[in-house]
Amino acid sequence: MTRFLGCSESCLLSGNTGRKLGSCFRLWERDVFSSLRLTRRSDLKRINGFCTKSQESPKVPSRIYAHGVPLHKPTKWEKKILIWSGRFKKEDEIPETISFEMLDAAKNKVRVKVSYVMIALTVAGCVLMIIEGKKAAQRHETLTSLNLAKKARLREEAAVNAKTE
Repeated sequence: MTRFLGCSESCLLSGNTGRKLGSCFRLWERDVFSSLRLTRRSDLKRINGFCTKSQESPKVPSRIYAHGVPLHKPTKWEKKILIWSGRFKKEDEIPETISFEMLDAAKNKVRVKVSYVMIALTVAGCVLMIIEGKKAAQRHETLTSLNLAKKARLREEAAVNAKTE
């Protein structure tokens, strides 16, 4: 009887027990994957059944908060967005790296402000056109009179061209 790759004592192999072999393999597979998860999370390596710290050079600190939020280095345009949104007063106050959530919130505020400006410009344009239309009506410049004058001018030009030919 032999022990199968560090499995529990109940996984002893015998010549006629394929079922025990399968359950032993599943236990071994579970142990291996759990040790791989440990390796990914804490930079530990499994050597001969012992966990040791890796001997590699220390990694450069990644741009991630302790809470696992990824950080982003803002561009000049994104810094202007952060200032326009009111998140920061000056460009000097903006940290070197910011979270994506902070940037998204600032973009949403600027997007809403731009839409308010567009609504105001649309209303102002409508009021301006109403005022211009009333002034044109006082001068008797309606669309009907302008179209009749244009058609009369085109008829005269057609008559002049017909006489010259």
